[in-house]
Amino acid sequence: MWAGFFFFVLFGRGCMNYMFPASYAWGNFSVLAVGIWAIVQRDSLDAIMMFLTGLLLTVLTDIIHISVFYPPNNYLTDAKRFSIGMAIFSLLLKPVSCYLVYRMYRERGGEYTFNIGVTRAGRDRSTYESIDQQDAPPQWPDSSKTSQPPY
Repeated sequence: MWAGFFFFVLFGRGCMNYMFPASYAWGNFSVLAVGIWAIVQRDSLDAIMMFLTGLLLTVLTDIIHISVFYPPNNYLTDAKRFSIGMAIFSLLLKPVSCYLVYRMYRERGGEYTFNIGVTRAGRDRSTYESIDQQDAPPQWPDSSKTSQPPY
């Protein structure tokens, strides 16, 4: 929960000078909204997986936004420097957040299978047969059945 608060404060400070386009703010606010949904619904694997996917995507888009929209040195004011610093600090903390969200996903019972269509990595338990559920054969013959005569 505290990670969401810090995430909001850091990228909010990154948006304060309007240096980045609206897609920076919309992307991060959307991920924050999904993160709140994942925190509220503690039993939902879909919410936590969407939050993790959103965090990973915003890492990529934040790198693109910071590298493309970084102003030239002669246009840097103290407020812009602070705003960029907070955006970079938010970007640096996102992998830590991704790890913590992934641990929450595993605690909620999620599997770590990764399927791209051609290759598959991780554990796949779709063909797993539990030995707990099978009926054990009776130890003694059933006395209600009549025995067949020998031939």
